[in-house]
Amino acid sequence: MSERPNELKKLAAIATDLELPNELRIKATEQLGNIGTREALLALLDLAANEKLVREERELALKQAREIIKSGR
Repeated sequence: MSERPNELKKLAAIATDLELPNELRIKATEQLGNIGTREALLALLDLAANEKLVREERELALKQAREIIKSGR
């Protein structure tokens, strides 16, 4: 059970690390969406609010968050 919060933190850190390639950050954001928990939703909303990320990455985070909400997970 404690593995999931660590996984979320690692994925969120990867998604916000501007030193990493764009493709890797996008994959991390998509993985957060695939997890689909409330905690993942909150992490995605934090990404969407991060003004340091490029617009496309923020929009992807919102899209992933929207999918979690739609699925009712």
